[in-house]
Amino acid sequence: MGRALAWCLVLCCWGCATPEGAKAEADNPFVGSPGNITGARGMVGTLRCELQVQGEPPEVTWLQNGQILELADSTQTQVPLGEDWDDEWKVVSQLRIASLQLTDAGQYQCAVALGGQTFMSQPGYIGLEGLPYFLEEPEDRIVTANTPFNLSCWAQGPPEPVNLLWLQDAVPLSLDMAHSPQHNLHVPGLNKTSSFSCEAHNAKGVTTSRTATITVLPQRPRDLHLISRQPTELEVAWTPGLSGIYPLTHCTLQAVLSDDRVGVWLGEPDPPEEPLILQASVPPHQLRLSRLHPHTPYHIRVSCTSNQGPSPWTHWLPVETPEGVPLGPPENVSAMRNGSQALVCWQEPRAPLQGTLLGYRLAYRGQDTPEVLMDVGLKQEVTLELRGDGAVPNLTVSVAAYTAAGDGPWSLPVPLEPWRPGQGQPIHQLVSEPPAPAFSWRWWYVLLGAIVAAACVLILALFLVHQRKKETRYGEVFEPTGERGELVVRYRARKSYSRRTTEATLNSLGISEELKEKLRDVMVDRHKVALGKTLGEGEFGAVMEGQLNQDDSILKVAVKTMKIAICTRSELEDFLSEAVCMKEFDHPNVMRLIGVCFQGSEREGFPAPVVILPFMKHGDLHSFLLYSRLGDQPVFLPTQMLVKFMADIASGMEYLSTKRFIHRDLAARNCMLNENMSVCVADFGLSKKIYNGDYYRQGRIAKMPVKWIAIESLADRVYTSKSDVWSFGVTMWEIATRGQTPYPGVENSEIYDYLRQGNRLKQPVDCLDGLYALMSRCWELNPRDRPSFTELREDLENTLKALPPAQEPDEILYVNMDEGGGPPEPPGAAGGADPPTQPDPKDSCSCLTAAEVHPAGRYVLCPSTAPGPSAPADRSSPSPPGQEDGA
Repeated sequence: MGRALAWCLVLCCWGCATPEGAKAEADNPFVGSPGNITGARGMVGTLRCELQVQGEPPEVTWLQNGQILELADSTQTQVPLGEDWDDEWKVVSQLRIASLQLTDAGQYQCAVALGGQTFMSQPGYIGLEGLPYFLEEPEDRIVTANTPFNLSCWAQGPPEPVNLLWLQDAVPLSLDMAHSPQHNLHVPGLNKTSSFSCEAHNAKGVTTSRTATITVLPQRPRDLHLISRQPTELEVAWTPGLSGIYPLTHCTLQAVLSDDRVGVWLGEPDPPEEPLILQASVPPHQLRLSRLHPHTPYHIRVSCTSNQGPSPWTHWLPVETPEGVPLGPPENVSAMRNGSQALVCWQEPRAPLQGTLLGYRLAYRGQDTPEVLMDVGLKQEVTLELRGDGAVPNLTVSVAAYTAAGDGPWSLPVPLEPWRPGQGQPIHQLVSEPPAPAFSWRWWYVLLGAIVAAACVLILALFLVHQRKKETRYGEVFEPTGERGELVVRYRARKSYSRRTTEATLNSLGISEELKEKLRDVMVDRHKVALGKTLGEGEFGAVMEGQLNQDDSILKVAVKTMKIAICTRSELEDFLSEAVCMKEFDHPNVMRLIGVCFQGSEREGFPAPVVILPFMKHGDLHSFLLYSRLGDQPVFLPTQMLVKFMADIASGMEYLSTKRFIHRDLAARNCMLNENMSVCVADFGLSKKIYNGDYYRQGRIAKMPVKWIAIESLADRVYTSKSDVWSFGVTMWEIATRGQTPYPGVENSEIYDYLRQGNRLKQPVDCLDGLYALMSRCWELNPRDRPSFTELREDLENTLKALPPAQEPDEILYVNMDEGGGPPEPPGAAGGADPPTQPDPKDSCSCLTAAEVHPAGRYVLCPSTAPGPSAPADRSSPSPPGQEDGA
């Protein structure tokens, strides 16, 4: 801050210190001023000032639009023009901007203070011009049929103005919406699932946004109401909402028991208890719910589904089942007579009451007497007074329970039996004394023992669950450690492995003896593989970081698990045969296979395969390209690097074609970058079924990467080496566009018709004409007219040689990344005026590999100088992403 304030004072007094402008101009020490730069966003910009002074060299300060650049990335070089310190000096100051942004545009000058005066260089300018840059793009949405919604798209230059063109299903919208400065698009409603994108136009060209998919779901059903109700059944009906062009396939009804918390969770998306879920075919739009609890409150809601997905749920509807009569009669009815009294006893019905028990009814009758009904309330015994001495012939008694809904079934008539001595207690004792306990003390001991045994089993189960959390079937142990609590792998190999284990596994698979013999060096015991964090996961598989124990040495690997089941022995043999082929691959641009193991038990069917591959430090090529363009700090990848990627892939595919191996899924996402930034072709054979959302399922045909597949393969599913050449052309286009999706605005289901009409991918911006001509040859309709991979490799290598060599850096900057290390000594500092020492060639920075690790534990970075006005558009890039561990 003090330095900036001092410079402000010097600049303010510039006019005072230099009263004669002509004299100041004549004494101006600047012999070179910043030039003018016009470039695209994200490119590297370099400005340079040069001056000659007498005596001690001054410090050069950079200004932008008259303001001091306090944090400028500038370097200053001082070269003596004489032998003494007081002789003339040449001072060169260079300002480097790693990634041009809108805030970097403006006027730049250099300033020095000499003899109490401030001298300024002639101004230079930085201007930005390029294709429009999207600040906001359309997002995927889920809407209901015929419901209005808005989409947003916003792009800016320079140059301005930027006009937006909205497209629906790859077709421009109506003329009044074709070119509009509006960022928001109002859609009054859709009746089918559609895609939307926007094009940004300015004087430099056109940029296409991502394609947003708008999925149209049915509207929320309405008028959910109750038709009829029974103690255990409810019948409801509803009116379906609009579903667009997609007919409803079924409706789903949820019913949940209501409780005291119902007022709390009715506004929540899910009830607190597991709901009863039923599906109803439509039409009719009604459903009968059965096997419900009588006299119980419920809440129900409905959602209807088309082939696009389910509609929103209706609001919860409170309903209640009515009371029912008891389903069974009272139990253990008995009647004993003693003189003129009769005691009738019974127990509550075992069958469900279907409501609230209000009491019991008792009926008795004799042989020649009418039936007598009595309501005895909730008592479970009653004393009857008989006429005279109780001599009622053939007296029978029945009992029934009743609720508010009515009487339940009556018990079978029980005859009145006389009481005899020794048969039981007298009637007066039966009435006055409570019944004997149902069980004696010895049953308490049995119950106590059962409780103790259950507690022991529960403690043992909790202990086993705790142990299971720490140790998996592969023997690895995950424990949180470090300051951030990250999971790390503490590997502990089990010592029970032997060759007999592998042989037993192979023998249990039921494969041929010849294939078994070939698999001896491919199979890896699963207990030797320890799994770490997940690196990526898709619909059909996942890739995890792992460690493989090999002869007491640990190798860092990538472990790919597949979620697709192997259903037949033929599929298993095909899988293992391809594993044998991959194990024999030996080429620097083809990923080799380390081994295969299985997880799961043979009793569950065929075990699931696990593929063990080398760990690729910099990930897949597609992610690398996307990060360079769309990352937090975009970097410019020079044409030399892109052509080198293409040549590496062509070399790897040439090797595979000589082995008579067809890839079938060549794309940038299936090419990996190793630690030397060389590309390795991967994901062939073993993972050909693992696809993601870029694939389209047509009828019963398996999922296919339609935007990469040759036209003849789309038609009849025939794959040859020339169909791989087609995919290689699409991969070249991906690399040239730095990771864009092929055929923007064209749906997967429309690709075949699009290609059959003669359409092909358009030439990318800034793509060399020769490279695009090579891509176009890969997309010839007749496969025999396409080049071989040998021709492709040779043409790409010749193109790489014809490109202008990258500029030699003026200085190699070594940045010490070790902890606790002080700032490194710049080259040449110890030798005073000696020029910078050139490092060993193997440690020098290559603009094709961008950045490499110096043997001394330092990172070697490539400084970039701005080319003059006649320099080509390509510039050497800064260090690309992913060079450090953990990128």
